[in-house]
Amino acid sequence: MIETAARFGSFPPYPLADVPRLKRELRAAGVDVIDLGAGDADLSPPPSVLEAVAAALRDPDMGRYAFQLGLPAFREAVAGWMMKRFGVQVDAYREVLPLIGSKEGIAHLALAYVSAGDATIVPDPGYQPYAGGTLLAGGEPYRVPLRAENDFLVPLDELPADVVARARILYLNYPNNPTAAVAPRGYLEDAVRFCARHDILLAYDNAYSEIAFDGYSPPSILEIDGAREVAVEFHSFSKTYNMTGWRIGFAVGNPAAVQALEKVKSFVDTGAFLAVQEGARAALEAWDTWVPGNVETFRGRRDALVSALTAAGMEAAAPRATMYLWTRVPGGDDAAFARRALTEAGVVLMPGSALGSGGAGWLRYALTQPADRLREAADRLSALG
Repeated sequence: MIETAARFGSFPPYPLADVPRLKRELRAAGVDVIDLGAGDADLSPPPSVLEAVAAALRDPDMGRYAFQLGLPAFREAVAGWMMKRFGVQVDAYREVLPLIGSKEGIAHLALAYVSAGDATIVPDPGYQPYAGGTLLAGGEPYRVPLRAENDFLVPLDELPADVVARARILYLNYPNNPTAAVAPRGYLEDAVRFCARHDILLAYDNAYSEIAFDGYSPPSILEIDGAREVAVEFHSFSKTYNMTGWRIGFAVGNPAAVQALEKVKSFVDTGAFLAVQEGARAALEAWDTWVPGNVETFRGRRDALVSALTAAGMEAAAPRATMYLWTRVPGGDDAAFARRALTEAGVVLMPGSALGSGGAGWLRYALTQPADRLREAADRLSALG
């Protein structure tokens, strides 16, 4: 048997890896499964996206290699949206890069900046590509627990000096997955200054910037003075436009970092399908007319689930952003509760510890089902005791 590389052995199991099998077995046995595990909503993209892609599929040029340039019209739409949404001016060809979903861009970034012996600063719990990309590059992810007493913010002033000295990338994600926390502007200013002072690249995962409630409007890191010198921001169409399987996103920000990521990608892919990039362009054009209604759907689901969980005697607070609820676990053992929820109640939940040891004792509920199904899930869970 040929042995795998040492770095391969350092990968933890991927969250919910065995859930598809268990769901299939339960459904085969006649169980009605309610899946609130993955952040994959049961909603459709804007109609104009479907129309744009349908037209693009009939154009032979849309089936050619995209390479890293991609579709110029998509790049220009990104630049236009960044100005309209955040008031940030970016160069469509030097500071924007199409991605095959933000996940691959986040994971590949470390290959340009991290060497053996280097560290990255990773929120724990957090999105798996932060640590995964670091490990693939041969570096060490320094996992920082996200605590309720710190409002789930990475405490930059408490990081060990030796870690900061070795750190090459700081990963931040606000609005946050899984905790649904948001970051005050002052904190983002501190993060930019921290990275500038220590010569660290700030990788800002802004996948949930458009799913926010009650008048809150999450910022871009590029709105912060000095961010252009130290930061690259990642955006995804998966959550905002219900395009999870389409695999399309973009990086924007520091031109040297964007171009370094572009070079890495030139060795591992030939760009996102051009027809999908055309769909993403259409999505950005529909942003101001279509997204508010989609967000309202998530708000209704949030309120329904919070109300149902509270009525069932479980802790639940309404988040200001994201498509998740982050709640303490009845009894404290998140993995055991999630297993019981699936096998005894037919409800899929994400145990916090599956996203890092810092998430132990917490559960993530994804607002990926209609309100009546969310209420049904809460009723079933209340019977677990």
